[in-house]
Amino acid sequence: MKLNFYKIIKKISLGLICLSLINAVSAQTRPIEEGFDYRVMPAPQAIEAKGKIEVLEFFWYGCPHCHDFEPQLDAWVKRQGKDVVVKKVPVAFRDDLLPHSQLFYALETLGKSNLHAKVMETMHVGKKKLLTESEITEWAVSQGIEREAFLKAFKSFTVTSKARSANQIAQAYRIDGVPTVAIQGKYITSPSITSGSKARAIEVMDHLVTKVRKEKR
Repeated sequence: MKLNFYKIIKKISLGLICLSLINAVSAQTRPIEEGFDYRVMPAPQAIEAKGKIEVLEFFWYGCPHCHDFEPQLDAWVKRQGKDVVVKKVPVAFRDDLLPHSQLFYALETLGKSNLHAKVMETMHVGKKKLLTESEITEWAVSQGIEREAFLKAFKSFTVTSKARSANQIAQAYRIDGVPTVAIQGKYITSPSITSGSKARAIEVMDHLVTKVRKEKR
């Protein structure tokens, strides 16, 4: 009996797809577990939002996974209670990426944090790196920000200090990839930790916030 090579390949491909779907469903239905869905910090970090549940989102503007995760994360933030405080922490894994962190804090200083998603859209949809001071400044001006005001904020001591401090925070949390979410200074999760599932990461974040609420009682 002569076997059809292409039929064999098709069957193998279908089998792998089915296996992937089974694994995805299994990940969604099994109980949330430490070590599989989240990690516990060896030493809890101090939190600034006293009396609140503090959530830190570590990200980098140039990260495609951060861009992909942003819509789900934004929706999650909007449905949190008043006892939850969410802060974004830009991470620059190399010195030449620090301008992206400065951009984040410059926009914050100028009251333009609403342009956060626009930065990612420009970089990942518009394919612009926005890595040099001149590129970043021209982009800011194109968004209606006055040139001198932006440059003053971008190069200010406050903004550059915040950008470097953000890296120190990331190091304290042992962040080696983004996006990563830290909850109450001791729990870490991310789509990569949850086997690449953004939906699972959101589910785990809900679980951890509930867990912290119970611990605070």
